[in-house]
Amino acid sequence: MTKLLIKKLHPKAKLPEKAHQTDAGFDLFSIEQKEIPAGETRLVKTGISLQLPASTEAQIRPRSGLALKHSITVLNSPGTIDEEYRGEIGVILINHGKETYIVEEHMKIAQMVIKPVLHVDIEEATGDLTDSDRGSGGFGSSGY
Repeated sequence: MTKLLIKKLHPKAKLPEKAHQTDAGFDLFSIEQKEIPAGETRLVKTGISLQLPASTEAQIRPRSGLALKHSITVLNSPGTIDEEYRGEIGVILINHGKETYIVEEHMKIAQMVIKPVLHVDIEEATGDLTDSDRGSGGFGSSGY
């Protein structure tokens, strides 16, 4: 099994954990209490940094329960943590609800999924790209 190294940067930090062994995402925990007024955004600290395995990224995604029950979600979902980033993991939460929401210390605020990254070289096309069934059809071109 591949190892994901986690460093606690703060005494209140909790290591990410899965509720069930087969879950795709690890729960991330807040190290602070923070108010998020209705319609506003806040950065919530986790107090951890990580060292990802080679050729992977960490995707920060919303928790469905927070979204359904409180209209709290990750603003830049999924947020990407690149392989060589070693700083503290922060989660950008937005409150789409009508009331102020209070994030509590040690609360599950997001989930982190580790995904492989395909490294490619960019090459400018000098002629036409190959034809496809979709072609240049954009938003809504395949129906609703």
